[in-house]
Amino acid sequence: MPNAKFHCDQHQASVAKRERRKEARPGELLNAALDLFVEKGFAATRVEEVAARAGVSKGTLFLYFQSKEELFKAVVCENISGHLKEWNAQFDSFEGSTADMLDCCLNAWWDRVGATRASGINKLMVSEARNFPELVAFYQQEVVLPGHALIRRVLERGMARGEFRVLDLDYAVYSVLAPMTFLIMAQHCMGACVPAQIALDPKKYIAAQLSTLLHGWSAPTAGAAPGEPKAGA
Repeated sequence: MPNAKFHCDQHQASVAKRERRKEARPGELLNAALDLFVEKGFAATRVEEVAARAGVSKGTLFLYFQSKEELFKAVVCENISGHLKEWNAQFDSFEGSTADMLDCCLNAWWDRVGATRASGINKLMVSEARNFPELVAFYQQEVVLPGHALIRRVLERGMARGEFRVLDLDYAVYSVLAPMTFLIMAQHCMGACVPAQIALDPKKYIAAQLSTLLHGWSAPTAGAAPGEPKAGA
């Protein structure tokens, strides 16, 4: 019965297509949520809008995420905190200098987070944190503390290998974080952070900040290699 077989094949193809669509839905919802959270902020984003942008019903959204808060947490895990775990694993076998490791850390963060839509989450947390303490606690646990720990790990490595002088790590961490936070704010609020006539190149900016972190602004002593600071600087 060729017709029956044809209909059976059609049915199987339809089922397979629906299954693929079902598997794709969480990712589609997370992408839609990320876009809307960055565009409108957390408070102003409605789950109905997220569902509509993802092409599903509100009920379908709640099959995967119980609330807007849970949806936001999933967006953070998918787009930010997951990368921190990857970088920690990569650094387990890193063989270059600690300066190279810090360079890799800053540029990887920019490429995977800062230059993407996900950087808007950082701005959202700054602007709306006061109103959502539960989300702040989650963000601290999933992003801020692991991020600090990763940078601290890099700096500790440099100190242990004699590449960096002894640092107050509680504050040295912020010497790395502060310029990157500015870069995010400049990307999302350019007019408020950077004069309009200045084109801020992120890669040049990161290189300049890294040079300052590693060498400071002191002129080298006579005979020192370029970029090497004065003794005692």
